[in-house]
Amino acid sequence: MSGKKEWLATAGTDTRLAHIGYDPSSYHGFVNPPVVHASTVLFPNARAMETRSQPYTYGTRGTPTTDALCLAIDELEGSAGTILVPSGLAAITVPFLAFLSAGDHALIVDSVYSPCRHFCDTMLTRLGVTVEYYDPEIGAGIEALIRPNTKLVHTEAPGSNTFEMQDIRVISEVAHRHGCVVTMDNTWATPLYFKPLDFGVDISIHAATKYPSGHSDILMGTVSANAKYWPQLHEANITLGICGAPDDSYQILRGLRTMGIRLEHHARSALRIAEWLEGREDVARVLHPALPSFPGHAIWKRDFKGASGIFSFVLTASSADKVKPKARAFLDSLNIFGLGWSWGGYESLAIMVNLDDRTIRKAPEEGALIRLQIGLENVEDLMTDLEAGFRAASEI
Repeated sequence: MSGKKEWLATAGTDTRLAHIGYDPSSYHGFVNPPVVHASTVLFPNARAMETRSQPYTYGTRGTPTTDALCLAIDELEGSAGTILVPSGLAAITVPFLAFLSAGDHALIVDSVYSPCRHFCDTMLTRLGVTVEYYDPEIGAGIEALIRPNTKLVHTEAPGSNTFEMQDIRVISEVAHRHGCVVTMDNTWATPLYFKPLDFGVDISIHAATKYPSGHSDILMGTVSANAKYWPQLHEANITLGICGAPDDSYQILRGLRTMGIRLEHHARSALRIAEWLEGREDVARVLHPALPSFPGHAIWKRDFKGASGIFSFVLTASSADKVKPKARAFLDSLNIFGLGWSWGGYESLAIMVNLDDRTIRKAPEEGALIRLQIGLENVEDLMTDLEAGFRAASEI
């Protein structure tokens, strides 16, 4: 395996996914790393224990299994270090706790993942941090919102459920001029289609529950930092005692091997369905960044290498009292699309989105917002299923 890093750096995406976090020479020639279940780690003598002079010292501080996944994520992100946490939400909250203190001011994008907003409005506020939400399309205008005590700017692109694009490079440049750390939830694109650290972001956040897992059976989050902020992130993670489980780490590592191929299928099918929906009279709008009609399409096309399999559309309603009944009829008539949270798995899902907690980007006026996760099924079958939903909605 000599010279592996050199050829891996220039290899194609799928080749890299097949070989990152992969070192058979360290595991007696076995292709996959072992699943090491550990809490206690023994030391050869008291001196070694005092100085912690060995790679592994306790289960919460990493094992060969979790390290293999962290190294793989670092390869994809171009990061100085990665931590594993038990969920995507924890991947957001841990860096917030790492970089914010009582008296600080944080700027959070209004189209943020809803549970993140709940954390900010409850626990983070209770800890003495002032939270302010900003328009996702603010761009360089975010400078007007930065205060002397602003310490963190959180971004998410595309935005949750409504998919607004952000000019990440410009926002990062402005934030850095004022000494702010920039965090980004990049779950939608994965590092295959967008690498936040290349655009000035300091902390890249992913719900590995989604595309890295790909099979709707694992909860995990990853947080990757650049060299400047890695020590502080790592220290906070150790202090909080949060770590990823070895079995889950193994499964995520396994999921990475096929993520590129799966993402291509998700993206191709989702765009085809989005284009089909755009032509329907019972659809007011389709919110998909890869559509030329989408307001943030130019930024997506400039900065992103691809799109994933999740987007939303607005189901037209003739009056306000018909918005929810039509949406319920639509959803209840689906057979292939499951009604469930999350996304990124092999199965298609649909939900009616609630945006009542937002302060800037409100719910659409034309009708209900329906979010679709396009799985790995045949597109023709998914369209037939959606057609049944539209027929049911038309009867309301």
